Amino acid sequence: MSHPVLLVIAHGSRDPRHAATVHALTERVRAQRPGLRVETGFLEFNAPSVPRVLERLAAEGADEIIALPLLLTRAFHAKTDIPSVLREARARLPRLHIRQADVLGPSSLLNATLDRRLREAGARPGDLPRTGLVLASAGSTDPEAIAVIAEIARELRHTGWCAVRPAFASAALPRTEDAVRALRAEGVDRVAVAPYVIAPGRLPDRIAAGAEAAGADVLADVLGPAPELARLLLDRYDEARVPVGASLSA
Repeated sequence: MSHPVLLVIAHGSRDPRHAATVHALTERVRAQRPGLRVETGFLEFNAPSVPRVLERLAAEGADEIIALPLLLTRAFHAKTDIPSVLREARARLPRLHIRQADVLGPSSLLNATLDRRLREAGARPGDLPRTGLVLASAGSTDPEAIAVIAEIARELRHTGWCAVRPAFASAALPRTEDAVRALRAEGVDRVAVAPYVIAPGRLPDRIAAGAEAAGADVLADVLGPAPELARLLLDRYDEARVPVGASLSA
């Protein structure tokens, strides 16, 4: 029996770096699991759109799709936008069996990716006891999403950093620069900023600008096409493919 197609659903952006990063990530997913068909669709700004990808898959004879939101928290896009797009597709393409996978976060693999990016930016393990970390996400008006970011920050506090603060590029406070300055005011020697976002774009640029304006010592890159993130996409795919209580035999 053939495996379901993995459809990675990204938000999309006018910034060309966004789509390039998404495609690099899906290429890494393909490399980690040869033989799995992986497609990419965007909600807006970029092509192909999610409905067009699903129409093409149906025309080519696909019958089972795992739709995976390329999102870190369950906010508006995961709860409203993507389910709406998939409902419309099911109505138009009744032969397609489409299941929506869970969002990516929280996950220890995301934390591992954050750690990778911070080390690449110059954060050294020996410096952690005197370094504060700002976990900077895109931001959301959804209280559940904000609570998840705050909880991840609390968990990271137990990994060696002297302090960890959440920050947001939009929709919620504090901003990155304010979190950096608050840590400085508390007497923290060094401050690192870790963008908790997958791909470059307007909001990650805002995070970087805030970190630089406040004089952060370390600014990590976005999560990007890291091997840990590709593995996480496959984990979410497998979880959606296998019914609860069943075992994965392939």
